[in-house]
Amino acid sequence: MNRLESELDYPFGDALPEPGGRLQVAPGIHWVRMPLPFALDHINLYLVEDQCDGRDGWTLIDCGIASEPTRQLWEQVFDRHLDGRPILRIVCTHTHPDHIGSASWIQARFGAPLWMTFGEYALGRVLTGAQASADGSTTADHFARHGVPPGPALEALRHRGARYFRSLVPEMPTSFRRIRGDRPLPLGGADWQVLIGTGHSPEHAALYDPARRVLVSGDMVLPRISTNVSVFEIEPEADPVRWYLDSLDVFEACAPDTLVLPSHGRPFRQLHTRLRQQREHHAERLAEVLDACRERPRTGTEIVEVMFKRRFDTHQLTFALGEAIAHLHALWYEGRLSRTLGDDGVFRFVAVR
Repeated sequence: MNRLESELDYPFGDALPEPGGRLQVAPGIHWVRMPLPFALDHINLYLVEDQCDGRDGWTLIDCGIASEPTRQLWEQVFDRHLDGRPILRIVCTHTHPDHIGSASWIQARFGAPLWMTFGEYALGRVLTGAQASADGSTTADHFARHGVPPGPALEALRHRGARYFRSLVPEMPTSFRRIRGDRPLPLGGADWQVLIGTGHSPEHAALYDPARRVLVSGDMVLPRISTNVSVFEIEPEADPVRWYLDSLDVFEACAPDTLVLPSHGRPFRQLHTRLRQQREHHAERLAEVLDACRERPRTGTEIVEVMFKRRFDTHQLTFALGEAIAHLHALWYEGRLSRTLGDDGVFRFVAVR
């Protein structure tokens, strides 16, 4: 959790949308909240009053996982809170299940096209389609190379890898409209800037309306928790910490009083303060990882204990391991750590003297 959260301003206090309801947060912009079956137990979604092809209706930004509780709550929103107007399109910031899972179902109901970046859409199609290893062995092999020993934890990671994405995103829409960072997105009578970020996902699209000074930040900027930046088996040599920190620069041009509408937590102001906090957070994590690797060679699994100092369920452990490896990789690519592959098939990192 963000120990400096008091530096942020929450203009709506503790107010939350009611389940199956909406809460207006800016002219023409409404906040919807859906449950998640994880420790991070919710996602924020946004309805924007819009007009497309001469029709009045709504653009939905992100849509929640594919689950029966989510569908039931969406039915309440559709019946009571669309003011008789349809969903005209779905904009997804990125392809993680809590953002894209219900897109096919909503698209089928309203005929609403999906808009997102090419990189995010392509990854979603890959993850819902045939994979090289549908039994989770690539996931298990990845984490075994970073020190998870044979046993119950590794088998739980294997089982999760075999079913996680497709259990929450059973299908992707078969077509999409591309959004790009070099072109504004007409939305709700304004031209929104598309702010592309990476590190958390391949081509994450945050949306900024300079006229209303509103930023739909997706997962790139969150008020209470640090955005997850992980190395997973699909890109095992990635450097997501550096990519993420570099991506934060694009948000510096937003107005100082920008209202940030995040995917998790509550809407807040003091964006630039939060950007500074995120940079400082990762600098602290990198420093403690480097100190640990000065003592002796470390695996990713050992760094989890250094960085987090608590126990995790399998879902949380996946992200904790991914983030530990990511911080090791950042230091390795900077030349401050060296990496060796032992006879046991495990990577170990040690500080360069």
